[in-house]
Amino acid sequence: MGANIEELKEKILEFAKKKAKHKSKMYIKDLYKADTSASPREIKKAANMLVQEGKLEFFSSGSTTMYGVPGIGKTEEDQFGTLD
Repeated sequence: MGANIEELKEKILEFAKKKAKHKSKMYIKDLYKADTSASPREIKKAANMLVQEGKLEFFSSGSTTMYGVPGIGKTEEDQFGTLD
């Protein structure tokens, strides 16, 4: 494994927060830019860990899954309503 997972998570979170000022939701390929020395698999694993920790969140339009910083931009519920 090329990158330390904790360092990678920190880089991804920092990148996402900086990017969120201009773009609230990001594709996984956008997060690859957080650390170009890490493999796509390492980035995805670290991003998913950040979601589990509540530091990032998923946003799904049904066909596409994106990542976002909690509290920034529209949530799925804002965009599509509840499933009641």
